Amino acid sequence: MYKDSRIAVVVPAFNEEGQLGRVLEGLPAWVDRVIVADDASTDRTAEIARGYAERDPRRFEVLRLPENRGVGAAIEAGYRSAFAWGADVTAVMAGDGQMDPAELPALLDPVANGQADYAKGNRLVLGDAWQTMPAARLLGGAVLSFLTKVASGYWHVSDSQNGYTAISRRALEQLLREGLYPRYGMPNDVLVRLNVHNFTVRDVPMRAVYNVGERV
Repeated sequence: MYKDSRIAVVVPAFNEEGQLGRVLEGLPAWVDRVIVADDASTDRTAEIARGYAERDPRRFEVLRLPENRGVGAAIEAGYRSAFAWGADVTAVMAGDGQMDPAELPALLDPVANGQADYAKGNRLVLGDAWQTMPAARLLGGAVLSFLTKVASGYWHVSDSQNGYTAISRRALEQLLREGLYPRYGMPNDVLVRLNVHNFTVRDVPMRAVYNVGERV
């Protein structure tokens, strides 16, 4: 429990055998449910995740997609499980180690406090992003962020590709009625859908994390 909210964290993963254990170990003890959504990995990702589920089945769950469908599809599978389990707030933390668990409370706070329906990380507002993020990703992210501002109407939101997010049960229920875009454009698509239904979105400043052993 976190601020009287039941917390689920969805961990989408594809071939993250080198990083997944560190991600799962780093999650705070107050996270009630951890759902690893394995997008048909060909390495030991599923095996590592199942090891955690066998040791603590009440906290850990492993979903394995029968074929590689994309990160959006993996997140949707995790979202549906979290909603069925009864999560009040559901976060997404990728299995590649690029999302710092220490920043999870800041991400959850706007949603758990009822100030926002959806919170997302923003790596572009802190000064170190310009030194830490690869130039191509920084430029591409800035362009996509501008286009998403135009499409979604959320002019205060930047770093639209950032998948470190938290969503309320009410907003998640609406998204699941419609289904999610299955591949890497999913965060942008979610923002457009949330604006259609007048949900409140909050950006949360956070540092960029790179060169931690993630796959390039």
